[in-house]
Parts: sequence; structure tokens; C-alpha cells
Amino acid sequence: MRGPIAPPQVPLSISRAEGFLDLVHDSVERLERRWPQLSDVEFSVHDVPYVDGGVAGRDIEAWSDDAVPLGRFVAAEGERQARIVVYRRPVEIRTKSRDERALLVHEVVVEQVAELLGLAPESVDPRYGQD
Repeated sequence: MRGPIAPPQVPLSISRAEGFLDLVHDSVERLERRWPQLSDVEFSVHDVPYVDGGVAGRDIEAWSDDAVPLGRFVAAEGERQARIVVYRRPVEIRTKSRDERALLVHEVVVEQVAELLGLAPESVDPRYGQD
């Protein structure tokens, strides 16, 4: 018998990547209620951060050997709008359950929004760091 294991309407049929994207969207929606200017920001998910040797048109990402970034803020430039990226695999590796993952995703999004707005994370979301 070939075919999907679960019908499309069952949560089991959602891939890990789709589930992670849902967590990011939930976090963004939560913050947009307080910060309406976030509607002009592009939020995206990449599987992993990468280092680019400076090829034109690609982001340059760098990190030390002992710390892999969980997210990144890219400032608006010209016609390109501001962008916040959350890296799926580093977040998944650091969490054991969906609840832990949701908390960490929200922390990453809050930290990047704080950088965008030039505020402390606690100002962006008063519950930051309390969960």
C-alpha cells in the first residue's frame, strides 16, 4: 500500500519544516499586535546559517566556532525591505519538544525584532526570558 500515512487534515501530515514555519508565524502574529510596523518586515526560515565567501547578491554570515546563530536581522536597503531569518535546524537541535521549540523560536524572533527596533528584548515583549 502506497500513499500518505495520515490524511492531510491531521497534524501528523505536517512536515517538521511546515510546523516550524507555523511557530515562527505564531510568534510574529503575537508581536505584530503590539508592534504594527512589523507588517513591513519580511520573516523567513532557513534550514541552516551559511558562510558565503562574498559572492555578490548573497548574505554574508559569520559566527565563531562555539556559537551557531539561531536567527539574523538584515536591515532594509534600497528597495529591499528589512528581513528577519530564523534558522530551523539549530533551533530544533537545542529543543526536545514542540513547547520548548515554540519558546525558543519566540525568543529568537523577539531578539531579532529588538535589534531591528533598537530596543531591549524586554521592551519588545515584556514576557521575554520569563517562560
